[in-house]
Amino acid sequence: MKKWSIGLMAIAFVIFCFHSPVLAGDTKAVNLSLFDPVQIFDADTSIKGFRLNLIYGVNQNMTGLDIGLGNHAKGNMNGVQLGLANIVEGDFKGWQTSLANVVYGSGAGLQIGVYNYGESFRGMQLAAVNHTKKFSGLAIGAVNYTEILNGLQIGVLNFNWRGEPLKFFPIFNLSF
Repeated sequence: MKKWSIGLMAIAFVIFCFHSPVLAGDTKAVNLSLFDPVQIFDADTSIKGFRLNLIYGVNQNMTGLDIGLGNHAKGNMNGVQLGLANIVEGDFKGWQTSLANVVYGSGAGLQIGVYNYGESFRGMQLAAVNHTKKFSGLAIGAVNYTEILNGLQIGVLNFNWRGEPLKFFPIFNLSF
């Protein structure tokens, strides 16, 4: 009897995740991807919940937990991304950890990696190389590079190309 109950609950969960009327249309609760386009839902579908990318997964928007080797959101990402490479073409809010974190829109939160990039980022970056066009917050890395700084850079080489008081300073650089 217990096995039947567990089996029925598992079936109900799968039906809810993949065919929920609450998430009808272009948003689904769960996605599993081997690599794009070999994934349960195509790249134009948004995910609100959990996405597991065994090699590489891409969806329109992602909200929730995104885990895999390559994680890619064509739109916005809100939540946590854990992988070898994280790419967000739109805006990002949350936490990214990987070898390379890339946000082409505006970002807010925490980036931890070997290389972090953000067009406009507010929060904290921790990496060997942190690169932004506009940065507000704390950047810790061997090389910190931004065009506009409103915060503190700690590292071996710190660049603030349009900033005051200094465009370059080793160990730390700040501008408010």
